[in-house]
Amino acid sequence: MDAPSQEENNELILQTEPSTGSDEQLAREAQTGSLDCFEQLVFRYERRVFAFISQFCPNAADASELTQDTFLKAFRKIGQYDSRRAFAPWLFTIARRNCIDRHRLAPPVADAPLPEMVDDATPSELIAQREEGENLWRLARERLGKTQFEALWLHYAEQMEVAQIAQVLGKTRVHVKVLLFRARKNLADELNRAHGSCRSYSEPAYAPSLPKLL
Repeated sequence: MDAPSQEENNELILQTEPSTGSDEQLAREAQTGSLDCFEQLVFRYERRVFAFISQFCPNAADASELTQDTFLKAFRKIGQYDSRRAFAPWLFTIARRNCIDRHRLAPPVADAPLPEMVDDATPSELIAQREEGENLWRLARERLGKTQFEALWLHYAEQMEVAQIAQVLGKTRVHVKVLLFRARKNLADELNRAHGSCRSYSEPAYAPSLPKLL
């Protein structure tokens, strides 16, 4: 597939009416040249990709730029996508590589507040979810290794299966299972220490259940 023109680039990140087709069906149509179908994929994944990238690029402007670049690269490479496999791991692999490339090329920048995301939950649910969820993810980001955190985010925030996480991270399934086990154990230990618990991990005071933030 030829690279999109500048006009297509400017019009690519759009908010459109939702489609009932599966991600894989839309991707197959996009492979035949349907920009409308690709825009539907952008509509479904833009918030999710931005949330993932923001965990490693806390500057909102840079995260937004990387998010758009992720979709532009996905559009250029859509012909390489194997529609027999799930679309989300393929897309998040591109997003992860974008983050890695950005960190290689540029030093970290000062933090900036993330933009508010639209949410259908009630105000009371939002308060409960964000106070608990944001604190837990912040602790995980600070205490866990980068790959452990990525595996945990993809599993809980994106609800990916082990095989899909392995595809994104370029690891074996066994390696991913080990990463998830160690991440949950390390996070539970941190929570236990933070709350002054004397229990061991075999009986954690706070189970490492991570709510979906979005």
